[in-house]
Amino acid sequence: MQKDTSLVQFFPRSPGVYLMKDEDGVIIYIGKAKNLYSRVSSYFRGTKDRKTGVLVQRINTVDYIVTNNEYEALLLENNLIKEHQPRYNINLKDGKSYPMIRITAEEYPRVFRTRRIIQDGSQYYGPYTDIHRVDRYLELIERLFPLRKCRGAVKKRLHPCLYYHIGRCSAPCAGKTTLEEYQSKIAGIHKLLEGNTEELLRDLESQMLTASAELRFEEAARLRDAIQTVRGLEEEQQVMDSDPDARDYVAFVRKDYSSSFAVFQMRGGKLLSGDVFHSVVFGSESEDLQQFLVQYYDGTRPLPKRLILAHPVDTESFSRYLQGLHDAQGSGSGSGSGSGSDVSIEIPDSPSGRDGAVLRLALENARSDLEKRIREAGNVPGLEELRDLLGLPRTPLVIEGFDISHLDGKHTVASMVVLQNGIPNPAAYRHFRIKSLDGRIDDFGAMREAVARRYTRILNEKLPRPDLILIDGGIGQVNAAAEILNALGLGEMQVVGLAKRNEEIFLPGNSTPLILPEGSPPLRILQQARDEAHRFATGFNQRARSKDIGLSTLEALPGIGPARARRLLQSFGSIAAVVAAPADAIAHSAGIGASQAQETLQALRAMSMVRGREDALEELDARAAEKVADETPEQAGEQAAETPGEDYGLTGSPRPTVSRNTKSDNKP
Repeated sequence: MQKDTSLVQFFPRSPGVYLMKDEDGVIIYIGKAKNLYSRVSSYFRGTKDRKTGVLVQRINTVDYIVTNNEYEALLLENNLIKEHQPRYNINLKDGKSYPMIRITAEEYPRVFRTRRIIQDGSQYYGPYTDIHRVDRYLELIERLFPLRKCRGAVKKRLHPCLYYHIGRCSAPCAGKTTLEEYQSKIAGIHKLLEGNTEELLRDLESQMLTASAELRFEEAARLRDAIQTVRGLEEEQQVMDSDPDARDYVAFVRKDYSSSFAVFQMRGGKLLSGDVFHSVVFGSESEDLQQFLVQYYDGTRPLPKRLILAHPVDTESFSRYLQGLHDAQGSGSGSGSGSGSDVSIEIPDSPSGRDGAVLRLALENARSDLEKRIREAGNVPGLEELRDLLGLPRTPLVIEGFDISHLDGKHTVASMVVLQNGIPNPAAYRHFRIKSLDGRIDDFGAMREAVARRYTRILNEKLPRPDLILIDGGIGQVNAAAEILNALGLGEMQVVGLAKRNEEIFLPGNSTPLILPEGSPPLRILQQARDEAHRFATGFNQRARSKDIGLSTLEALPGIGPARARRLLQSFGSIAAVVAAPADAIAHSAGIGASQAQETLQALRAMSMVRGREDALEELDARAAEKVADETPEQAGEQAAETPGEDYGLTGSPRPTVSRNTKSDNKP
């Protein structure tokens, strides 16, 4: 199908809603328009940004529904989005996972914490990003405004329950309170949650003084504690001003398909909450913001007197929408909130002063949230570009990178690092002590062993396979890794090498390198994996070399060889303990005479004094303990792999077969 204006050439030039569908007939995007023909045809004219291009590529057909005006189009769009939940429309499910406080729509309402909004006339406060704050509010409400606990309609009882006797229920079921008194408590809860606490504090202080004067000291203490709690909650509000009007500030930022919306609520001159929501977006700024506002002000939240926006929207249709909410809710939206007809929608060109400060704060929070989520999501576009450049069968969301490190053939080790969505995942990193070289310098052989051990384990334990294997090196290392994978029957796994010289990319069996432009996203991803593997291998090699220092210190003492040094460390646990031990204990542990033990002890103490610092022994202890742990009798003859499970070793054979004995630490 051609993606051009012929798709909409017969669309009317009237208000309405359009429904974009994919080749399976599934609705993928719903929008509204003042002029259906102009708005929908704009998707297929001119050069579009990438996110709009992604949407257009998936459009197969476009249906429409004509309405009498833009307001009807807004209502219909909102209802259709709720019903069909299109993939590319605003979806605020993440924001609603935060806890809220619900006041039920019953004759005798209940108040409790919830994460689920039910469209039954109940009122909600939040969402709150700090669950402890919710709990403090609910605890305070229980003490100041005890309400019923039982669910469902109030059933008449002869006697109240235990909650009444401990002061946590007003017992309307037993006639202990009137409906008017109960509704007065609900009004107090509204004031508390909306930040209108001045009158509440005056009432509490008056009650406290009265209780104290009447010698009801326990009651006075309870009220004193409640006052302190209310003031503590007030002090948590960091932004304050002198305007008592209820105000909401809304700002959002977006990049490619992602967006973050921030809503800051000012009540009674205090910042009541600052919440951030996020979603994918594919419309214009005005469309995306209006879709968000319609979902946010869905009848469950009190309306503000003023709504200050950082971006323009269709204020006429949205004002009518708010009026409809007010008419549906009636007048019981809680004190301090505005009615639909009273909500002033403001879109300042150059916000300054008080409003500008709060709006900038909301914008900064939205920007910070978006940047954080982009970092967490990784670099998927760069990975997709890398897939196309290398001709990979799928996007390399999981990359495992390998490098070898040694010092003149000693302490040869290998590292494996993992990038998921282009982001390092340190929890999945692995170390390998190379066992098959016997001191020879052979980077190709070391790479064969590391790759064999890693992917033999993957076969044996049926672990997920990476989408791409990156080798730090040139064509020789790449061919060595590919040779092992073929021997294991994993020849279909994708391997590339990245050489530091000119940042050349090598594929197995092809000595002609691929060179990507410097700074290109695919090259940066490969460089990150290569450099991380190099850093991890080098650090492990340095630690392996340092472990020899402790034992070599003891072996340098008169009459102490490798076996006796190991026995001493196993007996005493540390060099510091050897220094503090009596000569006869050293003689017994090392199997030497008393005079020789005395000479050994004097030489070790002199060595520590020459070093001139107490921490020298502690450093030696740490290194020696690691050495002893590596050379326990059960592991004699071979070093164990650094990470449990990475235990497949090559003992001279570059072409291993798959071992099904995953319990063996020493057999290939």
